[in-house]
Amino acid sequence: MTAWHRRAARTPAPPRRRLSVWALASAMLVAAAMVPVAAGPTPAGASTPAGASTTAGTGAGKGWTATWTASPQRPSRSFTPNWAEEGFTRQTVRQVVRISAGGRLTRVRLSNAYGTAPLRVTGATIARTARGASIRPETLHHLTVERARSFTIPAGAELAGDPVALPLKALDSVTVTLHFAAPTGPATYHAQATATSYRAAGDHRADTSATAFTDTSQSWYYLSAVDVIGATPRRPGVVAFGDSLTDGYGSTPGADNRYPDELAERLSTTSRPRAIVNQGIAGNLVTVDSPQFGDSATSRFGRDVLAQPRVGTVIVLAGTNDIGMSEAPSPIGGPAVEVPAQKVIAGHLSLIRQARAKGVRIIGATLPPMKGSRYHTPRSERKREEVNTWIRTSGQYDAVIDLDRALASPTDEDQLDPAYDAGDHLHLNDAGYRAVAHAVNPADLG
Repeated sequence: MTAWHRRAARTPAPPRRRLSVWALASAMLVAAAMVPVAAGPTPAGASTPAGASTTAGTGAGKGWTATWTASPQRPSRSFTPNWAEEGFTRQTVRQVVRISAGGRLTRVRLSNAYGTAPLRVTGATIARTARGASIRPETLHHLTVERARSFTIPAGAELAGDPVALPLKALDSVTVTLHFAAPTGPATYHAQATATSYRAAGDHRADTSATAFTDTSQSWYYLSAVDVIGATPRRPGVVAFGDSLTDGYGSTPGADNRYPDELAERLSTTSRPRAIVNQGIAGNLVTVDSPQFGDSATSRFGRDVLAQPRVGTVIVLAGTNDIGMSEAPSPIGGPAVEVPAQKVIAGHLSLIRQARAKGVRIIGATLPPMKGSRYHTPRSERKREEVNTWIRTSGQYDAVIDLDRALASPTDEDQLDPAYDAGDHLHLNDAGYRAVAHAVNPADLG
């Protein structure tokens, strides 16, 4: 008798008209099995980036809710050292994430969006996190594809896995472990995890201790989402979409203090809890594709927002890099492209059109102050003010979060409040991201 069956034997029988967890999992093994995601239609105003598959198969899965996400990126050496370009051979990667909403069943999505060849996953597991790279042994489950523990993800595809009978609560931490026996080639990844991932030589997918996981990284690899079914409450989820201010750059690593994390925590104590997922990419631009900073916001919006299962609202905080990199190109190779304010506004309008076409509520956030940062010049300040005035007054967004005013210094409205400044006068510290979360009106989320 398995550990799950022993637990089930002690659980009172559910009401007749409701399926048990095991019955529901069995019924969905075929319907929601890991299958290649087909590319879907591109919304008006968007382009389809190379290697980026939409998640039609995933988003259409009945009852699933995305509870944690990370936007896939091309392998590169951006920001901090990482393992993306070298990939993995005869190695195991262990990654820890905190979900935003709980559910009765769990599934994992893996992305090979920027792979140039099929990705062979020798095996994978999921468990509740204990501490660091260690896991709670009684919660360990092997991940499968049509009940097989080894599976292949085609190049350019994302896969959604078989349901796992791992009930989770809001704000639980889970650990996903992937083993690769054969060389993977360069890895689709998410550059700025603001969290620690672990690597071990050999097959340690089922290890409960952290002993073998001696190498660490601050990026995520192949892991693109965790979904739950039977989420409580059953309100549609919210996607936080944007650049480093959404991705959480400047927050304490490993503390889950990015603003989407803070918003999920805040809502969990109210009458309006719901799933909040993070689709920010540090350095991302609204209008320009970049090998280091991801496909442009207008290009990736369909995949990263509209294709997420049961998304009802998106919060857009984007445009600072388009304006700032026009003045100070990134030292790690960001695009030196002159982007006028009207082009940023046109990008926002494209996002609004795409969201409206899918019936998704869209909220715009004004761009925070950046005086004193390397991005700030008289010209960039004029652009920022022009974009912010449009966001506030055009009436195009369903609601507005005025971060420009919420985060401004009481003595200089063009500068971040020192209490919120991570130190570069552009990014936020933990208190600043908490202030962003508290600037959101829960009633505006729909």
